Amino acid sequence: MTDEELVAKITQSNNTVLFEILYDRYADLVYNKCYGFAKSADEAKDLTQDVFLKLFVKLSSFKGKSKFSTWLYAFTYNHCVNYVTRNTAKKIEKNAVEAKEIKEESYEEEDYSLYQMKVDKLKIALEEIPPNDKMIILLKYQDYLTINELEGILGIGESAVKMRLKRAKDKLINAYNTL
Repeated sequence: MTDEELVAKITQSNNTVLFEILYDRYADLVYNKCYGFAKSADEAKDLTQDVFLKLFVKLSSFKGKSKFSTWLYAFTYNHCVNYVTRNTAKKIEKNAVEAKEIKEESYEEEDYSLYQMKVDKLKIALEEIPPNDKMIILLKYQDYLTINELEGILGIGESAVKMRLKRAKDKLINAYNTL
């Protein structure tokens, strides 16, 4: 049974046994995403449980406009970002993007400056940037999502995705270079 078929059956029946199948398929992936935001394995486990509890309640909001796994990644990241923001009382700057602000450059090309960074230093730099910036960087470069997939997840246009991605990369590179 595909994820989408499983979700449809769960939302029709609220069947917790079917939900366990979905949990078994994605628990490790959700845990790994949560671990990137957590300060410990226990905190990541708690976040994972929170995601799945919230997911059971919100599962009917999945409309099938993207793959379920993509939607779940976004759901997980949003939960973790909200958790980090709430618990650290950080104010996340929301950048309004206008088309005239976007420079003509290829955003699809690999950014070699990101790939050349040392992993340990990169992890520290990722902790230094705001959670929303960390989320878009991880979705693009860890989960290999396309600009179109990011549009669907974030609910914004292509140019806004590109500008947020560019700004997030700039912040990450700055954080990395100051370490």
